Parts: sequence; structure tokens; C-alpha cells
Amino acid sequence: MKKKKIFIFIGLVVLIFIIFIGFWVGKDLKEEKKLLEVFDEINLLSNEENIDIEKLNQKLNTIETSGDYAKVEEAFKSYLKDLLSNITDIINVLDDEQLTNILTIENYKNDGKEFLESKEYLEKTINELENLKNEYNNLFDEEKVLSYIKSKNLDDYYVDLYKNEFVKDISASKDEAVIDNINTLISILELSQKIIDLLCENKNAWDIENENLVFYDDNVANKYEEYINELE
Repeated sequence: MKKKKIFIFIGLVVLIFIIFIGFWVGKDLKEEKKLLEVFDEINLLSNEENIDIEKLNQKLNTIETSGDYAKVEEAFKSYLKDLLSNITDIINVLDDEQLTNILTIENYKNDGKEFLESKEYLEKTINELENLKNEYNNLFDEEKVLSYIKSKNLDDYYVDLYKNEFVKDISASKDEAVIDNINTLISILELSQKIIDLLCENKNAWDIENENLVFYDDNVANKYEEYINELE
């Protein structure tokens, strides 16, 4: 009888253990499924023709899983928030109205003939664009992307999940047009610097008359026209 009771007790312990393990395995599978759904939802939001930034930000700032899966979710959402911030900064610079005002008669009158504000703005903007371009490129470096998950001190299983479901496709999402646009704008700004320097170094060779730029030196006029033609 004693042996029978012992066997029954052991059987109950084993059953409880199996139920316990089954519960956590089931919970893990449920959390992993939810995590993959979050991946897909963000991917869809990010690839819409007209991205809803508010909706995307709301999604990126909400953690929808739990446990170690939540840490994986935090890692890739932190990465995407940094990428979104970088792209937003790039767009803000590209859309800056002051860029189109540098080589206008209005600016020549207001900031000439020393062009101190124009020179400062051009140098600052070029440096900012170079930094943003480097940051954009760095954000698609595999080691950089992995740094977000490595800081979480997770088991290899979760690191591999992050790598297999997120990192593997990250390089394909890099838009080279972003780099091309930045490089194009930097070239325009550098040429604008040459024009401003030309006007600054030859103050007596030009003036504004009846809202027109007038030159008194053919060499300066020809060089100015050459630079302007390069911009077109």
C-alpha cells in the first residue's frame, strides 16, 4: 500500500511538472507568435506609400509582448526609433526653405556683402548633412543593429530570433536614394559656398540695382555665371 501511495504521489508530481512545462511552452509560443505579428505590422506601416508617422510612432512606443520576448521587441523598436529619428532629421534639412534663399537677390541685399550669416549657415548645414549621412549608413551596419539586442543580455535563442527575423532583411531596406539626395544637396551647398565666396572676395565688382545683380568686372561676372550654370 505504501509503495502504491508513493507511486501515486510521484505520478502526481510528474503530471504537475508536465502541466507546468506545457503551460510555459504554450505561453512562450504565444508570445513568440505575437512578436512576429508585431514585426509584420510595423513592416506594413513602414512600407505604406504615405507613412502615417503618428500611427507608426504609437506602435514603436508600445510594448505588446512580455518576458524576454518584450526585450527583443524593445531592441528592434529602439533601433527603428533611432532610424526614424535620423530620417526625420534628414527630411527636415532637405526641406529647409533657407536652402533656396541663399542665392537670391533678397539675401544678397540683407546679408551682403560680408555674407556672415550665409557662410555660417552653409558650413553648419554641410556638416549636419555629413553627420546625418554617416549616421544613416551606420544604422545599417550589422554590428550596429545587433548592439541593440546584445545590450539586453538575453539567451542565444532570443538573439538568434532577433537576427533571423529582423537583422537578416535590414540591409535590403536601406534606401540608396537617401544617400544620393544628401550627396546632391551637399554638392549644391558647396557650390553655393563658392558663389558666396566669389561675391565676398569681390565686393566692389558687383551691386544690386533695381532688384538685379549687376557686375562691373567681366571676369567676376563670367565666373558667377559659370557657377550658376553648374547648379542647373
